[in-house]
Amino acid sequence: MSVQQKPFKTFEDLEVYQVARDFRNAMYGVSRRLPDSEKFGLRSQMQRAAVSLTNNIAEGHGRYHYLDQIKFMLQSRGSLEELQDDLNICIDQKYSPDAEISALKQQGWRVYKLLNGYIRYLREQKAGGPLILHDRPESDLADDLDWLIDDSTIQRFNDSTL
Repeated sequence: MSVQQKPFKTFEDLEVYQVARDFRNAMYGVSRRLPDSEKFGLRSQMQRAAVSLTNNIAEGHGRYHYLDQIKFMLQSRGSLEELQDDLNICIDQKYSPDAEISALKQQGWRVYKLLNGYIRYLREQKAGGPLILHDRPESDLADDLDWLIDDSTIQRFNDSTL
């Protein structure tokens, strides 16, 4: 018995969007509990980045060229990393319990992995085949991430940079 994937029709059907949406909602919850002094600072910034995370997935899905889609997924990934740093601020300023922030950061890294997988899928579709894998940096986080470059990128670097 083979497992069949459900075809998707809208961005809401993408797993990466669904998981990012859950993370966005969790980040809104954290932002609402920030002190009033952060109303126009960190709270506003977190909410804008959280919205950008899912908006860019939605907008990218609406584009019909792989390069446009990839560009928006990269924007989404940047917003996600911004949110991870906002969580670091919450730890540093003692705005939230460390355990809560740690769980949120793990949820964020799950979104990160899904975004990377979707970006890889889009790149493969554009290229018409799999990309060349590049050696991963030796760090704990890098063990979980996919470091990919395509043939045109390899030609721009010499052996010492690879």
